[in-house]
Amino acid sequence: MFYWILKLIVVGPILKSIFRPWAVGLENIPESGGVILASNHLSFIDSVFLPLLTKRRVSFLAKSDYFTRKGLKGWLTKNFMLGTGQLPIDRSGGKASEASLNTGLAVLARGDMLGIYPEGTRSPDGNLYRGRTGVARMILEGKVPVVPVVMVGTEEIMPIGKRLPKVRRLGIIVGEPIDFSRFAGMEGDRFILRSITDQIMYELHALGRQHYVDVYASTVKEKRATLSR
Repeated sequence: MFYWILKLIVVGPILKSIFRPWAVGLENIPESGGVILASNHLSFIDSVFLPLLTKRRVSFLAKSDYFTRKGLKGWLTKNFMLGTGQLPIDRSGGKASEASLNTGLAVLARGDMLGIYPEGTRSPDGNLYRGRTGVARMILEGKVPVVPVVMVGTEEIMPIGKRLPKVRRLGIIVGEPIDFSRFAGMEGDRFILRSITDQIMYELHALGRQHYVDVYASTVKEKRATLSR
């Protein structure tokens, strides 16, 4: 709670005055109850400005290494992540994936908002990539609606590999909530999970008009890394 108050009183006004972010459709976010914000992912700062422009607190699931780094830089990173509502998770797969799911479900069970990037990683080139079905499973098991959110221009402010942001305007477009309750109890059906995920990605494409590529962003990154060796 201390970090949330700090964001509202200190960090928020400073960042808003510098970057002058704009937002469309914030009224589509439910005022109460558990809900998932499913967003495209262009830059590290997506997790900064999305919570900044919403009235309700947003929690994100972030790599645990951000919270365990040593020294002053590590301490600053950890407190920054906590200040922006991010929760440490292990992304190594297997049992760690189940633990991540449970962490997200606990946020939703409290009636809070959970931010998820269905692509699983930042876009390497500004395109919108195939979504991973973990978001669909979270929706069905949490029994919550999902609100599609599009970040606009954040990749120009802080591209992958850059440590300092450029001062430019950015925007957020929020779509209408999507109710998948008709699929209740079907979280074990991989075809249903894929269908739900694809619909979410379609909504993100319709809102932001990003070019859609039907492969995983992580696959593209791996291929590029291999070619650059």
